[in-house]
Amino acid sequence: MYLNVDEVESAVTSLAAAFPAAELIELPEPSIEGRACHALRIGTGAPGAHDAVVLTGGVHAREWGSCEILVDLAADLLEAHRDGTGLAYGGTGFTAAQVRAVVDGLDVVVFPLVNPDGRHYSQTVDPMWRKNRNPARSGGDPAGIGVDINRNFDFLFDFGTAFHPAAPVRVSADPADPQQVYQGPSPFSEPETRNVRGLLDLFPRTRWFVDVHSYSQDMLFVWGDDDNQSLDPDRNFRNPAFDGKRGLADDLLYGEFVPDADTADAAGLAEQFCRGVKGVRGTDYTPMPAFDLYPTCGTSDDYAYARHLTTAHNGKILGFTVEWGKNSFHPPWPEMEKIILDIDAGLVQFCLTAAA
Repeated sequence: MYLNVDEVESAVTSLAAAFPAAELIELPEPSIEGRACHALRIGTGAPGAHDAVVLTGGVHAREWGSCEILVDLAADLLEAHRDGTGLAYGGTGFTAAQVRAVVDGLDVVVFPLVNPDGRHYSQTVDPMWRKNRNPARSGGDPAGIGVDINRNFDFLFDFGTAFHPAAPVRVSADPADPQQVYQGPSPFSEPETRNVRGLLDLFPRTRWFVDVHSYSQDMLFVWGDDDNQSLDPDRNFRNPAFDGKRGLADDLLYGEFVPDADTADAAGLAEQFCRGVKGVRGTDYTPMPAFDLYPTCGTSDDYAYARHLTTAHNGKILGFTVEWGKNSFHPPWPEMEKIILDIDAGLVQFCLTAAA
């Protein structure tokens, strides 16, 4: 069965207490409704001694299985490392030496539930609820409660200026937008978003960031605002000369610059994730730039990668988004159990490739 909010929190704190390779991290801010948020650092070195991969889930309230995916991943890695065993996910397996390579060679930082208020509301009132539960700008309209956490990061937040008028970007300045993609009044207006930023600040050696979502059976990498290009560095999200031109596919107006080496690294890691998934039971996931799904702004993965371009002391982070599952935000539990095995195998393969 899907875990409720209290059960997710209990699982995280219990793992930290039970395993010496786990450290409990309290996030800087409680949620709007006052819930404390915790993450785990999985690793045997001193904090900051190794490069880090940061994994987040539960950003969108209705995507229930993301929390279970990350809780189970943490438990699997910790138990296998303690017992000196390998891991088996259907047809994808990892040796004890490979588990040690991940846990002893990286800081694996797992934040399973970014948006606890939204998850609680989705599980008890409205299964299709997506946002957090901030009522500040609702004007008394229940549909206007909440902000889409994955539109609240600081990346092309002024979408009306940044994007072409015809770009089908999925974001809104209307709190009661029926697609629930209200971006909020300003970047990082929400404690949940600030907690993710705080986690990246806490681990300055973060080199990889994966946000776990559903659904479409994809492994996405940056960018999400436009087609990638590596020929013209001036065409970048910081350059106002290209305002009003972003967000159209296969056009000559704009393409978001990314160095070839970064694209190759990101695509290679995404392909390794998909290889790990496929080995479990033959399910195909597609590695691709996030823009190929649809144009976005204010998302966690683009923000994570953009950090080193906007602030000189930040290290480069390759950003990714998993879209697990095929056609449901909360599949029947027997199917969700299979999806958990798929994605955890992919994530272990991703971490193993990163560690190497």
